[in-house]
Amino acid sequence: MVLWDIESLVQVFDSSYTTSGYKIKTIKGIAPLDKGTYTDLSFCSSDGHVGLSAIYGSNSGIILCKKSVEGLIHPKNKNKQAFIFVDNPRLIFIKIIKKMKNTQEPTNSISNNAVISDSSRIGKNCYIGDFVLVGDHCIIGDNTIISSRVGLRNTIIGDNCLVQSGSTIGEDGFAFEREIETSELEKFPHYGKVIIKNNVEIFSNCSIARGSISDTVIGYGTRIDSLCHVAHNVNIGKNTQLTAGTIIGGSTFVGDNCWLGLNCTIKQKLKIGDRSIVGSGSSVIHDVEDEDIVAGAPAKSIKSKVTLEKDELFLMSGQIRKKKLASQLSNIK
Repeated sequence: MVLWDIESLVQVFDSSYTTSGYKIKTIKGIAPLDKGTYTDLSFCSSDGHVGLSAIYGSNSGIILCKKSVEGLIHPKNKNKQAFIFVDNPRLIFIKIIKKMKNTQEPTNSISNNAVISDSSRIGKNCYIGDFVLVGDHCIIGDNTIISSRVGLRNTIIGDNCLVQSGSTIGEDGFAFEREIETSELEKFPHYGKVIIKNNVEIFSNCSIARGSISDTVIGYGTRIDSLCHVAHNVNIGKNTQLTAGTIIGGSTFVGDNCWLGLNCTIKQKLKIGDRSIVGSGSSVIHDVEDEDIVAGAPAKSIKSKVTLEKDELFLMSGQIRKKKLASQLSNIK
């Protein structure tokens, strides 16, 4: 049984943390607040009455809490329970369990059932799962995981990426021109690639088409949820999130730090600005400005109608960081 010294891990990710209760604590696993035991790590992202009630009712050995509840609640048993107060408990929790997971997962493993072209290149410490197909001249960077039944053609993948099972990347896009006289459809030729930058995660059963003349590009740190479709020549910026069911039409540009809601549809040849939010189920048929919030079918701006007491919505698109920075700069004399 592996024991984890959580306080030493928290120090790596948040040097400004404080603690209450048992000072030096090891845990065996992770659990939700309502199911944790004294050997588990949990977190609580809520504050106020909701957060205090959830924390007080938990038996987890270590609970990551918001700094706003420090001094308002104390461990039930100081010999068995500890609170660690940080700015963003959920973020620190994610980083800790990723660190725990990375030390346990095997790397540099290629399944005997994978089919890999001799002209392709695979980096160091990669995992290639069962029945993966890596086509001619593909490149896979270091420390990248390609799960089972993934098909890669005409694709370059960076370092530290994840592609989950069943995804298809680099096939031709859907583009045709109709003959006027015969009404027959002539397929547009595809010569481009899919370029996936470092630290991208693509979840199960996604489809990403290669470019026709230019390339399809997925920017650094972007996350693509299950069952998404990205058409040919699309360019997606850094740290953007596509939630499940998102469909992006061809030759569309999506900016940095965007959040695209469940089952939204983005028409072809549009520009979605940086740090924008697209509501779930929306049908976007016009360009979206930087930092806008749009929803509906057809999608329209609703930013002026959104009233927020908390920052969670804007945090999805990275807007809050810019606002806080501006506030901090205004206080500098």
